[in-house]
Amino acid sequence: MTKFPVIPIVLHRFTTADYHRMVEAGILTASDKVELLDGQISIMSPIGRFHAACVNRLNRFLSQQMGDEFIISIQNPIVLNDSSEPEPDISVLRFKEDYYESGHPEPQDTFLLVEVAESSFETDNGVKLALYAQAAIPEVWIVDLKQNRVLVYQQPDQGEYRRMATFTREEQLETSLSLSVSAKDILG
Repeated sequence: MTKFPVIPIVLHRFTTADYHRMVEAGILTASDKVELLDGQISIMSPIGRFHAACVNRLNRFLSQQMGDEFIISIQNPIVLNDSSEPEPDISVLRFKEDYYESGHPEPQDTFLLVEVAESSFETDNGVKLALYAQAAIPEVWIVDLKQNRVLVYQQPDQGEYRRMATFTREEQLETSLSLSVSAKDILG
């Protein structure tokens, strides 16, 4: 049997600047449903009705609870670093007069990111969560629709979340924000 040498595959990593140039050139369009994760262009999972309903519930709830001091952003980009620009389902952002027309929000603008996982749990709770921790996003919720639970991550430190809690349907979330919400309020 002939052995062939193992040649490592070298991937080209894109920067956020490369990614934006692809959008400007029409190589990527809104219909492509992609996001930049750690230098790789990743296809996003389709949004099903349970996922959409959960995002709508959270949007309404957070908009009512958070007041005018924040912007609730739905499925819009956050620039985490030079190689990652995910589009979380919900972002709670510092209020800015131009509503981020001058540039996408960055970690210092972000109080909370929410990912709703129907078919994307591994990506949301793996790759994306690690990127959020590395960017020191203060709090991340992953709504796991298949397991009827909400995972809350807090206290980013050196690329990891030091605090993680799981809340089932009847439990109140413990959040660093001034909110009173149960997992049932989120899950429906």
